[in-house]
Amino acid sequence: MTEALTLRREAVSTAATSLPTQSWKPRLKKIGSIILFPLLSLAGALALWSIVSNLVLSPERQFMLPPPSRVLTQSLLDWKHLGPMLEALAVTAQVAAVGFVVAVAIGVGTGVLMSQAKWIERIVYPYAVVLQVIPILAIVPLIGLWFGYGMTARTLVCVLIAAFPIITNTHFGLQSVDRGLHELFTLGRASRWDRLVKLELRAAMPAILTGIRTASGLVVVGAIIGDMFFAKGQPGIGTLLDVYRSRLQSEDLIGAIVIASLFGVLVFSVFGYLARVLVGKWHTSGR
Repeated sequence: MTEALTLRREAVSTAATSLPTQSWKPRLKKIGSIILFPLLSLAGALALWSIVSNLVLSPERQFMLPPPSRVLTQSLLDWKHLGPMLEALAVTAQVAAVGFVVAVAIGVGTGVLMSQAKWIERIVYPYAVVLQVIPILAIVPLIGLWFGYGMTARTLVCVLIAAFPIITNTHFGLQSVDRGLHELFTLGRASRWDRLVKLELRAAMPAILTGIRTASGLVVVGAIIGDMFFAKGQPGIGTLLDVYRSRLQSEDLIGAIVIASLFGVLVFSVFGYLARVLVGKWHTSGR
């Protein structure tokens, strides 16, 4: 009997000791899969890139696709080349930030107005769709004619590209509130403002944040496009891309593309994380 109790205690203590390890195993496996697969795909892409540059292209044609090692040593690791890129990226980031704030204000405000009055939706929504489906490059000359070729035009391009997903997601979220909850607010004789703030916006927050996260990626694209076509003022990363292309500076061109891509991924990832955190806090506070 005593031996059985001793064995049982040892088994319980062993299980208790192994529980944290076992609980960490799925987390480590998940983190490993998240990191491992992108690294493997990156290694494969770099290997294929090197094969094409060194084996497929002749030395005279390697300017079309220089090897990764040359891009790294002659562009990304050379401060004379990297410094101007980072300065230009800072300008693009400023334009993207201003455009993003304006796009969020216009998008959320328009979506709220459309949800509050059907006639506003019928008037505004078709024009929002038209702005979305018209290629932005088709109206670039008109933007430059009206607003010049400086920061204002760049910011406007960002707003035109990024506002639509915020408008549609805000409107969809506000229209998707449960009818039963609306009836409860009606029974409580809630005002339109209370209904909007305490019910509709709270319930629509996940959809609104999804639209904002999507716009955070689009606004970077808009800022780079604006840099390319509105070169007046401080040059952005898009301006440098156009300069490198015209001068056939392939190493710097690819290096600038890499930096711009990393910036876009970083912005999208940050807003994706913030969206998850805010949705969790919003739902927790509402309980």
